[in-house]
Amino acid sequence: MGIFTLTSQFEPAGDQPKAIEALVRGFKKGMRHQTLLGVTGSGKTFTAANVIAQLDKPTLVIAHNKTLAAQLAQEYREFFPKNAVHYFVSYYDYYQPEAYMPVTDTYIEKEAMINDEIDRLRHASTQALLTRRDVIIVASVSCIYGLGSPVEYEKVNLKLAVNLVLPRAELLRKLVDLHFKRTHADLEPGTFRAIGNSVEIMPVNEQIIFRIEHEGTTISSIAKIDHISRRLVEKVPVFFLFPAKHFISDSVQQKRAFTTIKAELENRLKELTTQGKNLEAERLKRRVSYDLALIREVGYCNGIENYSRHFSDKKPGEAPDSLLAYFPRTADGKPGFMTVIDESHVTLPQIGGMYAGDASRKKTLVEHGFRLPSAGDNRPLKSEEFFERVGQILYTSATPSEHERKVSEQIVQQVIRPTGLIDPEIVVKPIVESGNYKGQIFDFISEAEKVIKRGFRVIATTLTKKMAEDLSLYLKEKGIKSEYLHSDIKTMQRIEILTQFRKGEFDCIVGVNLLREGLDLPEVELIGILDADKEGFLRSETALIQTIGRAARNVLGRVILYADVMTGSMTRAIGETNRRRAIQVAHNTAHGITPQTIIKKIHDITDQMRTEHDKAIKLLLDVDQALYAENPKKVMKEKEKQMADAVKELDFDTAAILRDEIRVLQTPKREKLTQDKKRK
Repeated sequence: MGIFTLTSQFEPAGDQPKAIEALVRGFKKGMRHQTLLGVTGSGKTFTAANVIAQLDKPTLVIAHNKTLAAQLAQEYREFFPKNAVHYFVSYYDYYQPEAYMPVTDTYIEKEAMINDEIDRLRHASTQALLTRRDVIIVASVSCIYGLGSPVEYEKVNLKLAVNLVLPRAELLRKLVDLHFKRTHADLEPGTFRAIGNSVEIMPVNEQIIFRIEHEGTTISSIAKIDHISRRLVEKVPVFFLFPAKHFISDSVQQKRAFTTIKAELENRLKELTTQGKNLEAERLKRRVSYDLALIREVGYCNGIENYSRHFSDKKPGEAPDSLLAYFPRTADGKPGFMTVIDESHVTLPQIGGMYAGDASRKKTLVEHGFRLPSAGDNRPLKSEEFFERVGQILYTSATPSEHERKVSEQIVQQVIRPTGLIDPEIVVKPIVESGNYKGQIFDFISEAEKVIKRGFRVIATTLTKKMAEDLSLYLKEKGIKSEYLHSDIKTMQRIEILTQFRKGEFDCIVGVNLLREGLDLPEVELIGILDADKEGFLRSETALIQTIGRAARNVLGRVILYADVMTGSMTRAIGETNRRRAIQVAHNTAHGITPQTIIKKIHDITDQMRTEHDKAIKLLLDVDQALYAENPKKVMKEKEKQMADAVKELDFDTAAILRDEIRVLQTPKREKLTQDKKRK
């Protein structure tokens, strides 16, 4: 029996069975690179899940942003509820990297707001990789950044077992060595407290308390306790405690690192002095001396990752350890896991472009005495280093780039949708006015009015935000209810606009690039691509195919390309769409399939959130005031636990509601504090 158990109410359909069979066969034959060319709506994630289940290997899934990664993590958790599916993204809610601008002599100190819950999920990911095999990690491109040595991270974990001889004082020292913080207040992940003969610890990867009881110098019991109710969950004979930080080192390693850091500092100071850079030399000397003093005293300092090469004993220029190093390897040292690169046409350029930007910033810091040259080795992986560290790769995209086509030993097509829907019909019309033809704007209005009369919606794509706003206003003047949508529109407002659009409160959306990927709008029958012959990012072959795909969920879907010149991108996009249509039509004819427009329930997320907020406030007002007055701390802790659980499930809407409930509960306290301050 395999390590992965796939759970789904659906069976593979359309092109999925053939795609799954071909990909699994290819990987079992030893193919390293394969591409799943799946059209919009063909179920690429479900196909990839089936491949993972059959190959039975730990898997890394890489997405190009946090939002998509969260969506994929939820999908894979539904497919593999009995296995370990974890979410690994940058833990910075806000991040301003350390930088120096010589022109204005401006030093920008590293500024970061760390999301504790995402940091916890990162630790859960690395610990799962080191303790089990049935693991799927869904990550953003942050997985190629330096993370600290997995060897040291695993080596210094603390095994605590009943009947183990470990004096209480020694246990406390070991916890500090693992970067756990001692507290006398409520426990948070990565903290501990000593109460009498017991020590309570909250691991960094989960919100549960482990209570260690001592009899003399021996551990007599280990209990798991709910951190809110203080209820005993269970007693366990043993558990492993991993470090609270990913950058970890023992005393021997620290001593060796201090020696090499000081040697590098001495050499660098000589170089700067020789170049007449006395200010830079003094700046560097103070910075490094301060950092070393902190590391010596507490084992850690802000920016310790800049010394990671010394602590990991790597050579200058050698690639840092990243999340990839935590995945298992085979007996012969090769990667023992599979990698799925989602939306590879977008994700791969990100992977390839991270190194250069980071290197440029670090070079400036080093030149002006803010960092040692070895700080440059704390960096993202180069493209070639990434490919050296991953095993078999599955690229998934509706529009694979030249790289995927070049390296793939097999490109598997998933053109037939389980729904039987076909790609939209494409028409090319001129931009400029000629004879009775009044130009692209008037023609689009004419075509849009016909579609709207039938009860469907239309989309227009423009090249600039200003043009989107102007066109939306002009359409309103012509009697077409429309709104514009671009990157300046806030997230909640975008959701409201799309929901209103689907409901028919207005009939046309005018947008720029945001309309290419990720929109599921079955009500859209017509898309007008204005100025389609203006070659560039927004009118490339990939962009055109992605935009055309937005009309593929409606059986009457049509796309009009407005162009005076037939560009290469247009020719290729039209050719590829027509090729897919021919395959889809032939399949439907052979199997007697009549495609139907997808009927998808319209969920008004914002209304739901407002309703839930109203319910929450009402429930809050109905709470037994005596209970809250008797134990407000318990009520607050329960709310905080619910909020943390919601974030853990990536349910950020519910987390926001609970956050507001907590704020309401705290309001009387804040008002009292304000009044007290005024009286003083």
